[in-house]
Amino acid sequence: MGVTVVLGAQWGDEGKGKLVDILSAEVDICARCAGGNNAGHTIVVPIGPDKVKTTFAFHLLPSGLINPKITGLIGSGVVVHVPSFFAELDTLEAQGLDCTNRLFISDRAHLVFDFHQIVDGLKEVELGGSSIGTTKKGIGPAYSAKASRSGLRVHHLFDHDTFAQKFRKIVEGRFKRYGHFEYDTEAEILRYKELAERLRPYVVDSVVYLHNALASGRRILVEGANALMLDLDFGTYPYVTSSSTTIGGVCTGLGIPPKQIAKAIGVVKAYTTRVGGGPFPTEQLNDIGEHFQEVGREFGTTTGRRRRCGWLDLVVLKHSCLINGYDTLNLTKLDILDDLAEIKVAVKYLVNGEELPGFPADLEKLAQVEVSYVTLPGWQSSIASVKTYEELPENCQKYISFIETFLKVPIEWIGVGPGRESMIQKEVKPIT
Repeated sequence: MGVTVVLGAQWGDEGKGKLVDILSAEVDICARCAGGNNAGHTIVVPIGPDKVKTTFAFHLLPSGLINPKITGLIGSGVVVHVPSFFAELDTLEAQGLDCTNRLFISDRAHLVFDFHQIVDGLKEVELGGSSIGTTKKGIGPAYSAKASRSGLRVHHLFDHDTFAQKFRKIVEGRFKRYGHFEYDTEAEILRYKELAERLRPYVVDSVVYLHNALASGRRILVEGANALMLDLDFGTYPYVTSSSTTIGGVCTGLGIPPKQIAKAIGVVKAYTTRVGGGPFPTEQLNDIGEHFQEVGREFGTTTGRRRRCGWLDLVVLKHSCLINGYDTLNLTKLDILDDLAEIKVAVKYLVNGEELPGFPADLEKLAQVEVSYVTLPGWQSSIASVKTYEELPENCQKYISFIETFLKVPIEWIGVGPGRESMIQKEVKPIT
């Protein structure tokens, strides 16, 4: 059956969770491959016999768990803060979502500790005016430890004496680097002795688990975290996350070969947003930006921070398509454009009158770009109740067609509202 992958195509917050929720009805396993509880996926679904609309916020757990028949897997490339894992799980189950015997964690996944979170804040203070704007969830320091081969993984928890010895040594190293911040090392070691026993039933060799699943014909959906422009290699470095958010991160984060990936879907918001610091060529610090923020409810699931907003940037998306090779796209939050008389789309970056061939690596050059826009007419009518592509207003269809033609990638899914039912599936045709 192969593997289907859902990836963010911009700076995150594109609405990946809703598509994952829909596609989960057709798969057996939903896996996370990278990131940690710095991700944020919000899903609104009816729960219980009375079908009460309930909002679920996912951070570390795969959001495909909303489907009661799905097994969720947290892969080797994810960094796991165990207390947050259980806090999120307890919250979801209190809301009526039973995850018993259908949630697993790779024994190779690296651990995030509270001292990583403290260090995350100290690093931001060190950077001062150059602050990256992290979520301060300890993700960066945990990946740094992984890269420097000084991290601890899930399997280390089950040899308590060795774990305690390694843990003390790591914390002592952090004290030497950042000064003696307030942290009770011995209390934390005892805390993790208890957490390890609670975690034990969830832990698997994820490589064996996934390849057995593939061999038996089980269908796997991979839920990407963050997005292409936050990738450590191909995003707006250093204003990025600490993991590989690309299609390559799927392979390295789960231990599956590229040939097992049958389909990659890029999720694209109908405008552009980002959280935290870093360049944003199409940002609108005006009424348009405020419209996107207020009408689009652009506040972070994980941090609650107000997102920066701007026009759709097809230069960014072309860069994203080149790297991830999307088979189709999911265009989300199209209804947020309903009231606009005209809509701008970025199609070129110019420096000194010359078009750049792609998205530049050098942020100083990026700061100099003049953005070239195409202006398209709006449709100025509500599309919230539309169920088919053919029912969309003509100018709305033209907007969709313009994006497809520019990127040479078909749009298969179109989001017209926050609910599970507010997603149109469009026939996929070759782009000419």
